[in-house]
Amino acid sequence: MPLSDALLPEFDHETGVTRRLLERLPDDKFEWTPHPKSMPLGRLAAHVAEVLTWLPETVHKNEINWDTTAPSQPKNFPTRADVLKYFDESRDAARSALAGVSDAELMQPWSFKKDGQVVFSQPKVGVIRSMVLNHMIHHRAQLGVYLRMQNVPLPAMYGPSADEGGF
Repeated sequence: MPLSDALLPEFDHETGVTRRLLERLPDDKFEWTPHPKSMPLGRLAAHVAEVLTWLPETVHKNEINWDTTAPSQPKNFPTRADVLKYFDESRDAARSALAGVSDAELMQPWSFKKDGQVVFSQPKVGVIRSMVLNHMIHHRAQLGVYLRMQNVPLPAMYGPSADEGGF
């Protein structure tokens, strides 16, 4: 079985669960933050959606260089509908890139650089699992805590939630 065929069911499950969580974003709480060092709720939701844009970048390139001297423009969206639209576009592009990649390409080395210096290198398949899927899941969990603190019912993810009985 090709590696992409093994990854696609996980991708579909995790992006489906993530979308169900994003569907619950309260538009009136996008600026709320649980702590001064924390991202605002809306920015965190945008980050959850933008992480998927890294998958096609991983598939189609062999490295990325984070230039800390260049100005950064983090994604921000004013409404849940805008976040969902961006998430759907990012998910669809990521899924397309994953579905069309060969095992040979997935095993190619990929490097993350910061200001030209290699921070880490690993096969693209590892980057997809760790820096894309696991990273999205990590921030999705943070977002779940934010939503819980705002009394927003959480969807079932890997089993029933306190708010929903099933999947």
